[in-house]
Amino acid sequence: MPFILPPFIIVSAVAALYVVFRGTTIIQALFYGVGPAVIALILRGAWKLVRVTVKDERRLWAIFAVVGVVTFAVRSEVAVLFILSGLVGVAIYAPRGWLRRAQAAPIAVPVGLGTVWAATQSTDPNVLLQLGVFFFKAGAFTFGSGLAIVPFLQQGVVRDFGWLSEREFLDAVAMGMITPGPVVITAVFVGYLVAGLAGATVAGLGVFLPPFLMVVLFAPWIMRYRKHPIVVGFTKGATAAAAGAIVGAAAVIGTQVIVDVMTLVIFVAALLVLWRTKLPEPLLVGAAGIIGLVTFAVR
Repeated sequence: MPFILPPFIIVSAVAALYVVFRGTTIIQALFYGVGPAVIALILRGAWKLVRVTVKDERRLWAIFAVVGVVTFAVRSEVAVLFILSGLVGVAIYAPRGWLRRAQAAPIAVPVGLGTVWAATQSTDPNVLLQLGVFFFKAGAFTFGSGLAIVPFLQQGVVRDFGWLSEREFLDAVAMGMITPGPVVITAVFVGYLVAGLAGATVAGLGVFLPPFLMVVLFAPWIMRYRKHPIVVGFTKGATAAAAGAIVGAAAVIGTQVIVDVMTLVIFVAALLVLWRTKLPEPLLVGAAGIIGLVTFAVR
């Protein structure tokens, strides 16, 4: 996968600099401005996903709203809701005749295990194993958009394992969104913060391995059954749930970064710019970072 190598190198280098300067005033000032802009970017991405998948279907909007509210209320992703939403989608959109023949449909959920070796004396092999398994699951169970990985990562990285704080996690999401490559390259940044270059390598391999295997091993099956009513129904429900989880997770993170009038102004301004212009995302985030630096300087 040569297309992954350049963003991997860039994100690893940025993560190394972040580790060196983490906790300094300049980093705090930069991400004071960057944080609200990233929340705006996440919401814009969720809206794009909603327009493509949910559209004007009220039942999908209901799934979207329920999952979003639950995610915000419990302040974490509820993974079982994705499965339940998919099953609701099947019940809604698959004709009853197909449901009666569901047992005969050759539908299976691929399950795999990834093994990654990393040689380093300073990193606990158990941590690398945890990183590999976690990011393999993250790559395997995200639906609809690269941003769908955000609530999954927040639950595992911040709450389950405690590898990063909420602030550090948002910084990782920001780096994943403004550096070249897909949003899931955030995994590399997280892996570096947890376990250095070995962690970045394991996390990167883990998160990209499932879609690679899906394409290589299951592409014929996917192409053959992609229009099967049960598959279509499940995908619709799960994708609506993913969009809701993205918005819920953004709201949770937003409570950590939109903390005063200035951060609220940055957030609203970023939303307006995203909706009304085609300003490149790195420029928007860079401008927000400069505002953060100026704000700290005049205080």
